Amino acid sequence: MRTRLARLYGQRDLRLEVAEVSAPGEGEVLLKMAAGGICGSDLHYYQDGGFGPIRVREPIIPGHEASGHVAALGAGVSGLAIGDLVAVNPSQPCGTCRFCGEGLPIHCLNMQFLGSAMRFPHTQGMFRDWLVVPANQCFPAGTLVSAGEAACAEPLAVCLHAVGQAGDLKAKHVLVTGAGPIGALVVAAARHAGAETIVVTDLADAALDRAMAMGATRVVNVRHDPAGLAAYEADKGQFDVVFECSAAEPALRSAIAAVRPRGLIVQVGVTGDITLPLNALVGKELRLIGSQRFDGEFALAVRLIAERRIDIRPIISHAFPVDRAVEAFEQAGDRSAACKVQLTFLP
Repeated sequence: MRTRLARLYGQRDLRLEVAEVSAPGEGEVLLKMAAGGICGSDLHYYQDGGFGPIRVREPIIPGHEASGHVAALGAGVSGLAIGDLVAVNPSQPCGTCRFCGEGLPIHCLNMQFLGSAMRFPHTQGMFRDWLVVPANQCFPAGTLVSAGEAACAEPLAVCLHAVGQAGDLKAKHVLVTGAGPIGALVVAAARHAGAETIVVTDLADAALDRAMAMGATRVVNVRHDPAGLAAYEADKGQFDVVFECSAAEPALRSAIAAVRPRGLIVQVGVTGDITLPLNALVGKELRLIGSQRFDGEFALAVRLIAERRIDIRPIISHAFPVDRAVEAFEQAGDRSAACKVQLTFLP
């Protein structure tokens, strides 16, 4: 059997190729891929050849948020059936390193993460028609939702983990800076967690409209209204928790100004080095913590999507067949119109 795949060779050098597909071995399944979302890291690989210290050093198949239908089962596989729609967890912790032993597989020293250039050789991803993957990475998504919705389990898991970092959000006042796909899903996760108010900032009205659809109570376009958060800075700040999803220095500065003393800022967006107003951080006794990826939240994300307890559909803006992958990546780079751009595969 042969599969089409999208392989990135370097900056803006994405090619459609054909390769052989092996049969699933023991404990594996063969998936007929259905939908795969273009993540911010995929876009950085395409536009810039990487981000921060992570560079594309050899050809890589991108794609770490995807869904497919079970086409064949390897020996010893149970709990899955031919035809099942599944979301694929891209994380493959080793299970034996120091952090896996401490119950922190999210920080596995030997993590294999599908579609990631962090390790060398790179871990190849899921932008292909057919994929063989360990069965324990496949989570049934039921029959209610589309393949495109199921493919959003990975970014939702990222956001559930970020919201979990903040503890109990019931009756809390929350600010989300940045309303791209991750920001919009943080809104949904915070709403699901019981936040009382969720204010969202961004530079694009289209992104803010989607944030409202995902559960925001108020949005502020800080390009058109740069003083839109001023009222929340009164009396040393009004927000209990901020989720910073833009990785923009001005957004983090506004977060520090608008969060209350001893409040919490969860940094979700990633970028290079930036400067911080340390005096304000110290003077207000703020907590600034990072959040990356997920662990057990993936299974929860699949359940929430499968039951539409979180309706993912407002963030899916575009879908392109895999043979138009370059067009899809270019569209994903246009934040004025795009949110979650997905690739689709052979029916």
